[in-house]
Amino acid sequence: MANELVFEGIDFGEGPRWHDGRLWFSDFYQHKVRAVTPAGEVEVVASVPGQPSGLGWLPDGRLLIVSMSDRKVLRLDAGELALHADLAGIATAHCNDMVVSATGHAYVGNFGSDILSGAEPVAAKLALVHPDGRTEVAAEGLEFPNGSVITPDGTTLIVGETIGARYTAFDIGDDGQLSGRRVWAELPGHFPDGCSLDAGGGIWFADAGGKGCLRAVEGGEITNRIETDQTSYACALGGDDGRTLFILTAPTAAAGELTGKGLGRLEMTRVEHPHAGLP
Repeated sequence: MANELVFEGIDFGEGPRWHDGRLWFSDFYQHKVRAVTPAGEVEVVASVPGQPSGLGWLPDGRLLIVSMSDRKVLRLDAGELALHADLAGIATAHCNDMVVSATGHAYVGNFGSDILSGAEPVAAKLALVHPDGRTEVAAEGLEFPNGSVITPDGTTLIVGETIGARYTAFDIGDDGQLSGRRVWAELPGHFPDGCSLDAGGGIWFADAGGKGCLRAVEGGEITNRIETDQTSYACALGGDDGRTLFILTAPTAAAGELTGKGLGRLEMTRVEHPHAGLP
């Protein structure tokens, strides 16, 4: 069954999140955060000159947005963007995806190095942003920390390492700090990007090295695959019953080939297990 098109005209979509009956996502090269209904009704929520990426919400309902190129997390206060945290002292390259816990602790990855311009990959630090904006290093030595999820009980963070081709798990302490690092799944030949956790214990992830979204369970078994016409870069479970998988696709990630062309798409399809945990 073919995926259903929800919205097109995107340059490069990332950070999809189901929230309050809509799918929210960032567009790197149009510098917009949008919220779209499954029927395709769209609203521009914010404009982010520094290139938006990961999204999440504080316990009081305020939206957090990763601003990539200036390595910041912004906060949307009554329609105006404000600085929530400056990650320039932690991130060694563009910041990227983010997951925010139920307690308001945000975990933010970065590229490690400017790999989109041909730089050699460098292991990156994962940043922890406390609810009051304080920052610290949560973990080191991650190979392009990208899409991440938090289990429903709030005790485990699972981080996708795109270049490392794996998911790495950590225990989350009461103060948001991480411990107990372990491999959750090795995924040789795949490049896990944006992802979503389901109630069956699986992680749906966009495979940035291929045209599709895959579902992996702990230990690395791939249980399902959904094909896409373009490369998949992020996905999120949502809809009224949590069983709709929204997928953001584009022909490439290269800014020079995408900016202003609107070749990206938001698609959706139905899956067996509903959404679980965060984001």
